[in-house]
Amino acid sequence: MLFALRRFIHAAARRCWASRPQGAKGLTPWACVLILAMGLFLAPQESWANLPPGDAVTDSRALLRYALPIDSPEMRKVQKELEDISGDLRGSKRWSSIRRHVKQAEKNLNLRGDKVLAAIPEANRPQAEALLAEIKVGLDQINEAADEKFKTVIWDTRRRVLAQVGQVEELMVGEFPFEVPEEYSNLPQLKGRATVLLSTSQGDVTLVVDGYNAPLTAGNFVDLVQRGFYNGLAFTRADESYVLQAGDPDGPAEGFVDPKTKQQRNIPFEVRVEGETLPEYGNTLEDLGLFNSLPVLPFSAYGTVGMARPSEDVNAGSSQFFFFLFEPEMTPAGLNLIDGRYAAFGYVIEGENVLKEMIAGDKIVSAKVIEGAENLVKGS
Repeated sequence: MLFALRRFIHAAARRCWASRPQGAKGLTPWACVLILAMGLFLAPQESWANLPPGDAVTDSRALLRYALPIDSPEMRKVQKELEDISGDLRGSKRWSSIRRHVKQAEKNLNLRGDKVLAAIPEANRPQAEALLAEIKVGLDQINEAADEKFKTVIWDTRRRVLAQVGQVEELMVGEFPFEVPEEYSNLPQLKGRATVLLSTSQGDVTLVVDGYNAPLTAGNFVDLVQRGFYNGLAFTRADESYVLQAGDPDGPAEGFVDPKTKQQRNIPFEVRVEGETLPEYGNTLEDLGLFNSLPVLPFSAYGTVGMARPSEDVNAGSSQFFFFLFEPEMTPAGLNLIDGRYAAFGYVIEGENVLKEMIAGDKIVSAKVIEGAENLVKGS
């Protein structure tokens, strides 16, 4: 009975998500959200196994840090101690707990700093050493602020130090960790990350797209940005607390038509699972029977960027994309029915408030890559 109900909800969720602006026939946006939320009660609890201990991560910058393809438990420990301070600052403001987190981070850096540096390519070590020194100074500053109970200082310093931790982790990444299957070598790939600035009629939105975990999906998006494809296009779907969608070109085509082939360029479904080196291609995690697996890029932050596609074909996404408007009470982070069924490929890091103001008909005035353009590799 439970299995049958779960299958019904999965099927209904698939109907909710199509590449066209309107929702599925007979299902209002709020009905779709309710269906997705029902996964809270039916999702297997093992799906939490690969998340960092504690609540689901909902901060976009933290998700990007955790998604880096590195093997450094020492640096991950430092990062997690700092990430966890956010919980202490909310509500009761547990100052002693903040000091414990800082102490553990300092201990890890002091006792295992040599292992952190050993995980970094030699050419990057001088920069990493300077960053580690700055991190230690920042940890001292957080401790002092905790003693004085200066909440704002702790927030600001923590944010700065975590950014430095992320820089150290990025220095650990060497060569791109894998090759996509040969059958997709004709498609653009993003071998790394890129930052894109969307200037819209409501303001600017900055997002980071992640080629380490979704090289084809992110590469397709960056390539279209570089072509100017999105300039002037309207947002065609804006459902409060649900989804904001754009990328549908004028005319009969529903995606990008390659001028060389005169055919619509479709991107295969792509998702990398925690613990796996390569992404899965061509099938959703549900189709593969991986119900308990968690994507490296989950739909758990407000403004998660996903590839839109027709509901009947997981491999027919092209140019349309959406921002997932995360609403914790309706689509709980880590327990929704979108993860593994739609391909996430990035996160908004600035301009979340702009997304909240967008309605159907608002436009992308311009889109441009402001960092990481060199990571785009054109298809063969």
